[in-house]
Parts: sequence; C-alpha cells; structure tokens
Amino acid sequence: MEAGIDEAGRGPVIGPMVVACVVLKPEVARALQRLVKDSKLLSPQARRRIYRAIRAVAEEVRIRVVEPREIDAAVEGRGDRNLNYLEARVAAELINSLRTEVDTVYVDSPDPLPERFAGLIKLHLRGELQELKLVAANHADRLYPHVAAASIVAKVERDRVVEELKRLYGDFGSGYPSDPKTRRFLHELLREGRPLPPIVRKSWATLKKLSSGT
Repeated sequence: MEAGIDEAGRGPVIGPMVVACVVLKPEVARALQRLVKDSKLLSPQARRRIYRAIRAVAEEVRIRVVEPREIDAAVEGRGDRNLNYLEARVAAELINSLRTEVDTVYVDSPDPLPERFAGLIKLHLRGELQELKLVAANHADRLYPHVAAASIVAKVERDRVVEELKRLYGDFGSGYPSDPKTRRFLHELLREGRPLPPIVRKSWATLKKLSSGT
C-alpha cells in the first residue's frame, strides 16, 4: 500500500495550513491518476466532486489542521525550527497515526532539496516506520496520484475551515497576502486598534508592512 502527503494554505496570512495523507491501493491510484491530474487548476466545485470520490475509494485519509499560532512559533523559531520543520513534523505525525500498513509514502517537498525534507520527516517517524520508502519531490502532486489526491483533500478541508472562520470573523477574502480584500480586512483591524484574532498569522511580513504603513 502507498500513501501521499500534501498541504494547502502554507502561504496565506489568515487561516490555518491543512496537511492531508491519503492511502491508496496501487490499482486505485492508477484509476485516479487522470482524474486528479493538475489539481491546482480545478475549480472548487470540481475539487469537491473529486474529493468525495477520493474519500469513497481511499483505504485511509488523515488530516491535520495546523493553526496560525503553531505556524507563527515555527516562523519565529530559532535554528532549524522553521516552517519546513513544522510541516515535516506534521507529515510524520500523519504517517505515525496510520492504521493501514504502507511501504511507500510520496510527499510534496517545500524544500528545494527534497532529500533534506525527507530527512526531517524521518527524524519523527516511530519504530519500523523508519524503514519505509519515503519519496519527497518538488511539485509531487504532478508526479504521483497519491500526492495529487492528498492535495485535493487538503484544499477542500481548508476551504471548509475558511468558510467557518468567515462566518465568525467576517469576509476576509482568500486570506492570501496578494488579495486586496484580505489586506483591507487586516488594515481595518489595525486602524481600529482591535486585537488581532487568532486566525491571523502575526509573523507574516504582510502584517508587519501594514502595521508600519508601508
């Protein structure tokens, strides 16, 4: 059995990052390959439809929501404790939690040196899981259907969380720094001197620039 791991929401200034792990039988992965290809180009509706199909055929799906406070602690950490380290640790948590026996895990690497990212994951694997085959690659969702499936699951789960947050805090747009609606939302909070809600990543350069008026 093989698994794929990917994240959604690494870059936004608002909202969590979601990491997903999807376990598939080889024949199911082959059948899904054409369906999940180019997952980043899919519309939200298409992603939700494929998400339901993945949930129906996957042997196991594991999800971890990484809150902004965890991300801030990693970004503001010292030494090797950075966002890549946090993502690797969460990937290892998901692998350690699997009930299904897997022999190979494919992972999308945020590090330009995928072997280094794989090494960070292995630091946190328990027992015999240290021996499994771990394949990390840049843009792995384009190479392995397992990772493409995990990418879709992570995106749909994050979209769901973001919609819940909007109901609580108001419409902040996509949460990405380049989104004018997101920037206006943050600017209003800062202008009014209100405490920043826990959904905001306080370590992001976007927030610091808005705070300083640049």
